[in-house]
Amino acid sequence: MLAGACLAALPGCAAAPAGPAGATDEADAVSRALRLYPPTGPVLTVAGRRVHAHVEGRGPAVILLHGASGNTRDFTFDLVGRLARRYRVIAFDRPGLGHSEPLHDRGESPLEQAVHLDAAAEALGVRRAVIAGHSFGGAVAMAWALARPARAAAVVSLAGATNPWAGGLGPWYGIAASRFGGATLVPLVAALAPRSRAEAFLGAIFRPQRVPEGYVAHIGIELALRPEQIRTNARQVNGLKPHLEAMAARYGELRLPVEILHGDADRIVALAVHGARLAAMVPGARLTTLAGVGHMPHHADPQATAALIDRAARRAGLV
Repeated sequence: MLAGACLAALPGCAAAPAGPAGATDEADAVSRALRLYPPTGPVLTVAGRRVHAHVEGRGPAVILLHGASGNTRDFTFDLVGRLARRYRVIAFDRPGLGHSEPLHDRGESPLEQAVHLDAAAEALGVRRAVIAGHSFGGAVAMAWALARPARAAAVVSLAGATNPWAGGLGPWYGIAASRFGGATLVPLVAALAPRSRAEAFLGAIFRPQRVPEGYVAHIGIELALRPEQIRTNARQVNGLKPHLEAMAARYGELRLPVEILHGDADRIVALAVHGARLAAMVPGARLTTLAGVGHMPHHADPQATAALIDRAARRAGLV
């Protein structure tokens, strides 16, 4: 998503001072990102692949799954601290993002991610948990409920991408997901994208709310702008729609608590297409709509977010 914004404004990106993009530059950028934003929790090995988890607090388990281009720092900025007072909170970097290793180079489906992270949760001793996912993470949370219902005690969808949508995604994701675009255009965008462009795109993600003070410094934009991260994210997003079509056909099978939090001003993952439709498809699902809130409800109203997680935990019998 961050890289997509820079592609749309490529002339502006190219105007930023930058040296030639090469293997050394890419390695230096990756090294700098890892130095500035190291892992904040255990790095597990699951099926031979690294999985990074931020673990905090004690009590019933709550698992947090971030959105496209994101990482655990989206949750550690605020929400983890609120929840860790009464839960054992585990925020995962999804495969290929943050400090977690990709599973392959084709774009991991929500189901593949859910199964992989379920194994990571088992390695951390989690028996049953509330699975809360934001945006793309909402798709993974729903896939988790479908594929591993024994561990998914309840699901909380935070502006989750849970249903297929009309139309396409524009040219960026297809280009960046291709082998040619991934090998040529992605490194160029990563090398020439100034931080200011990425910060402006964060503003669009939060709109109509403002980016919280200190968020830009905390989130680690440099992690998202590593070429391999851009490629992985593009492949995952580009391939998402058919997986959601298959998943949506099974939502009626679910018999676990599902809580949905969605802003009615979300222009990225529309309430009518995703949150409202999901509420109508899952027996017993509950939809909470936030008036005037965009795509980041857990930042716009963290109290409401925590309250929904509390309600999901109660409905699941975890508290």
